[in-house]
Amino acid sequence: MSIFNSAKKIIPGLLLCILIAQLGVFLGKFVPSIGGAPLAIFLGLIAGNTFAKSTIFAPGSKFSESDLLSYSIVLLGGTLSISTILQLGVSGIAFILLQMTLTIALTMFIGKKLGFSKHFRALMASGNAVCGSSAIGASSPIINAEDNDKGISITIVNLTGTMLMFALIPIASYLYNFETLQTSALLGGILQSVGQVIAAGSMVNHNVLEMATIFKIVRIVFLVVVVLWLSREFNNKELEIDTEFALEEEAYSKKKNKISVPWYIIGFFILCILFSFGLIPSEISKTFKLISSKFEIVALAGIGMRVNISELVKQGPKA
Repeated sequence: MSIFNSAKKIIPGLLLCILIAQLGVFLGKFVPSIGGAPLAIFLGLIAGNTFAKSTIFAPGSKFSESDLLSYSIVLLGGTLSISTILQLGVSGIAFILLQMTLTIALTMFIGKKLGFSKHFRALMASGNAVCGSSAIGASSPIINAEDNDKGISITIVNLTGTMLMFALIPIASYLYNFETLQTSALLGGILQSVGQVIAAGSMVNHNVLEMATIFKIVRIVFLVVVVLWLSREFNNKELEIDTEFALEEEAYSKKKNKISVPWYIIGFFILCILFSFGLIPSEISKTFKLISSKFEIVALAGIGMRVNISELVKQGPKA
């Protein structure tokens, strides 16, 4: 009965996300330079801050943002080989580590100068450096952050990432002429959430989409390192990190003294290995890619719906 009730709560928001996603795809045909994925985020943002502000849509939009995107990432692994991932090389890994280190250091410094609390600065640092709202959700119990700080940091990170998603495209065109590896490093190494990386990559080409996603996935793996740093920084002896792509503190509190990467990253690499050894037939791989792309677009609509602009405005100009 509880499963049925949970599913029932998800339906309104999920259906709305599906509708927004389909509308984004439809409109994207008329604006191919932008495409359906970014439009789905933009339409979701409009809906979530206007007629769809009701809490009845919240469970479904959250399911779309987290669960569907997680499933999409796992299925993507069944379409990529290990050789593709190895194209990152040592320089690619070094770039990711440098980017994450500078992001954390600058965020903590700027936040301190603006007078924000250490907890809020830490949430912003992890969200911007790693993987947006999921990193903030994983970091919150480590530093005993207040719900208000968590909510505002998620809003800022998601909104910033949505704006950067569009801003980085002309920058990539000017600097790199959309060369695959460099453009992928720019998008996958800077944008906050997986969904934003996918949306931005889709505005360039399929090769950039795949490679940028790989850059992003490697960043997510380093979430473990960020959590270790936070645990030491805040003197929290009970290190805990959730393996679910979710934000509830209750889920994190059940996994104490354990460090692990998110489950969908493990699933991604398992399917990637199976595909590399030819254990996933090409027809099934094509099906994985089709389903993954469908899940992606719905997840992007959910990401847009969960950006609460009014909450950000309440915090004033410094935020």
